[in-house]
Amino acid sequence: MLGAPIKISSSPSCCSSSENRKAIMLSPVCLDKSRSFQFLFSGSKLQCSKTLDIKQLSSAKFRVSRGSKFRVFCDSKTQELQIRRCSPLLEKASLPSNGAPLSDEWKAVPDIWRSSAEKYGDQVALVDPYHDPPSTLTYKQLEQEILDFAEGLRVIGVKPEEKYALFADNSCRWLVADQGIMATGAINVVRGSRSAVKELLHIYNHSESVGLLIDNPEFFNRLAGKFCSNASMRFIVLLWGEKSCLANNETLGVPVFSYKEMVKLGRENRAALIDSLDARKGYRYEVIGSDDIATLVYTSGTTGNPKGVMLSHKNLLHQIENLGVLGPAKAGDRFLSMLPTWHTYERACEYFIFTRGIEQVYTTVRTLKDDLRNYKPDYMISVPLVYETLYSGIQKQISSSPNAIKLIVFSFIRISLAYTELKRIYEGLCLTRNPEEPSHIVSMFDYLWSKTIATILWPLHVLATKFVYKKIRSAIGIQKTAKSGGGSLPTHIEKFYEAIGLEVQNGYGLTETSPCIAGRRPYYNVLGSVGHPIPLTEFKVVDSETGEILPPGSKGIIKVRGPPVMKGYYKNPLATRQALDEDGWLNTGDIGWIAPHHSVGRSRRCGGVIVFEGRAKDTIVLSSGENVEPLEIEEAALRSTLIQQIVVIGQDQRRLGAVIVPNKDEALLAAKEASVVDADAVDLSKELISSMLYEELRKWTSECSFQIGPILVVDEPFTIESGLLTPTMKIRRDQVVAQYKEEIANLYK
Repeated sequence: MLGAPIKISSSPSCCSSSENRKAIMLSPVCLDKSRSFQFLFSGSKLQCSKTLDIKQLSSAKFRVSRGSKFRVFCDSKTQELQIRRCSPLLEKASLPSNGAPLSDEWKAVPDIWRSSAEKYGDQVALVDPYHDPPSTLTYKQLEQEILDFAEGLRVIGVKPEEKYALFADNSCRWLVADQGIMATGAINVVRGSRSAVKELLHIYNHSESVGLLIDNPEFFNRLAGKFCSNASMRFIVLLWGEKSCLANNETLGVPVFSYKEMVKLGRENRAALIDSLDARKGYRYEVIGSDDIATLVYTSGTTGNPKGVMLSHKNLLHQIENLGVLGPAKAGDRFLSMLPTWHTYERACEYFIFTRGIEQVYTTVRTLKDDLRNYKPDYMISVPLVYETLYSGIQKQISSSPNAIKLIVFSFIRISLAYTELKRIYEGLCLTRNPEEPSHIVSMFDYLWSKTIATILWPLHVLATKFVYKKIRSAIGIQKTAKSGGGSLPTHIEKFYEAIGLEVQNGYGLTETSPCIAGRRPYYNVLGSVGHPIPLTEFKVVDSETGEILPPGSKGIIKVRGPPVMKGYYKNPLATRQALDEDGWLNTGDIGWIAPHHSVGRSRRCGGVIVFEGRAKDTIVLSSGENVEPLEIEEAALRSTLIQQIVVIGQDQRRLGAVIVPNKDEALLAAKEASVVDADAVDLSKELISSMLYEELRKWTSECSFQIGPILVVDEPFTIESGLLTPTMKIRRDQVVAQYKEEIANLYK
């Protein structure tokens, strides 16, 4: 019995019974959420089965009719219990236990903050030096900030399973907002400020978002013109800056909350709930399930409109629980965050490092070099372009040194490149597609000669490490490991970093796989590969035409299955069926192969690693019917310091061509050194630049299967703002071809 039954006294005036005035206990025949209850009874006998709980009635009116039998009508207004969905471990103290102990197992992503606050409480979790105000948060403070922000969202009406757009860049408040939304059981839809307004509007409306959490007033003002007239917003939350800086008359009556207001609202409401049992009884508590959608992440849109990838808490928890196999991470280490934090690669890695007690420092592209030197991070995650830029800077610095120093340094690097190449041979880390094992005699000879020569070169390598590479690594700033993803790292750059002793580990994944599905291990850092699959993840390579499973060493379409694979594309069942088959295999759309297993020889430790060779849709089919993978040629061409960006073209043509953005400073310097122009020249003609680029292409791509014919030299670099780069700095090939359509057509005339 939940409440006291209703007592009504009967009397002769209201019934025909001659019995004395008596108390009658009223109970409803049926108790439900309807607006009225009907009671049927006589003055002498009452038939009932249940007792009315008056605590569920905000008001009640009774009407009694005369007669030997009479009816009592109870018109009531019931108060609906609000659903309060919680991250079970994070808000463990708030959840009713019903006599059963609550599990300490992670069921939702925000659960990690309870565990980390208990383990690493007063250790620094976040350093955000470039926002106003600069922020430093410990693990305990970060957990409380997330709880307060989540509660603030509930106060302003955020509901479970609804979508809310989070359009912002790297910052501590992005993380709090991200986790706050997830902790309420709602779904966040993420993107950064560098995306085009049209793309952001498409994402907001397609996702059916009902509220907007945005970085700062400047960003909102850029969106306001199109957003406020074409999108429905229940509220706006401003993470940074003042509400007074928002454009006048642009919010059109939509409530706007600052970050501080959200945290204050949440803190006050949490305190009220703790103090009041009655307040807590106004909720029906539910826990977030592992299969619930946590976030919608829209693909980078290299072809067409981006698709909304539905990632569950289970998908992301698999990353958090398994990324540790890719390298040790210990409490107190430092991580530098510079990739867009909404990008699944950066996002999953950040979640992981916060479970290990690591300190994260936010940086920007503009301040990266300084922050690498000042903070000296143990780890950094980035895309190949960043490591290529660092490499180019080192090469440029060496080249500008006096001739004697330049000769010594480049000689040392050549020796170390030879040493590490030989070391890979005797350690069995040389990649091969050949499924046939070498004989034991050949393997023994391989081992002995490589070990012998490496031993001879070792003292010189040690000398170079002490006097040259130590200074180079200090200038780079990364202390332990650099992780690369989002594309292939050119082989010559990988070998350079290996030679100077900086461990760069490549990984592989997609937004659709949460994202990491393979990565190199510290002791199996096989150059040219993306490493072994991470735990519980299956790979197979199939023929693009027949779908037949291919043996190790054979090139085909990579398919993957396992816990990190997405639930599907939001509101796009056709695309989902095309990507995911009935058995749960995801077609990655990538070309690659699996290294065969050898028990002896120079490839004996490479078995099972995944090799990525490019996107299937990037394949160029010449008019001769030959298929060309442009990535290999582009990587080779980018070894030239004169080439800044390149896109290989030639679909349905007799030969390949290329659209090239030259590095004009390097080209001018090379022309002066070759005495092609005067020493005081400040510019080069387009004809001269084209001639120099042809020479560079012949030099660097001579070993490729296909050679580049005509080239189109363009002055403007491919950028995110121009729409020719994705927010993750991948070239949008189709957009480049579309923009220079006429010039390319003339190129082949």
